[in-house]
Amino acid sequence: MKEEKIFFVDYSEVYYLGVATALPDRRAGKFVQLRHDNAEYLVFSPKELTAYHADIVERFCLEKDIPGVYNLQSKRFIIHDPEWVVVGGGKFEINAVQRYVLLYDNSMAYGRFDPHGLEDKIRGTEELKDYEVEIQ
Repeated sequence: MKEEKIFFVDYSEVYYLGVATALPDRRAGKFVQLRHDNAEYLVFSPKELTAYHADIVERFCLEKDIPGVYNLQSKRFIIHDPEWVVVGGGKFEINAVQRYVLLYDNSMAYGRFDPHGLEDKIRGTEELKDYEVEIQ
């Protein structure tokens, strides 16, 4: 069995560095969990940048050249490559001063994220390795 790779993608800089000079110490938003082959992607985005979880999936797919289409009725971005799976989504809060990440809630379009092993996966990323992780 191949070792699973974890990738943390955060669109916070895309938003905040366009409207401020630095990332705020505390930020919140939505996230999605995607899987492809032996890799898992945790993609975070500030609430001010993305109204729906599908917006996060769409941005990610456009950047990675993954084919799909936005379905406005269901507010879902549907990936056409069957090797890519949107596991689910939720909301997040990151506090850089207190060094914690909180994950909670679910996505109306994709359902709840898979919490199994997620705490260790988050700590396995370079960006959040020293953070406390709480999953509600």
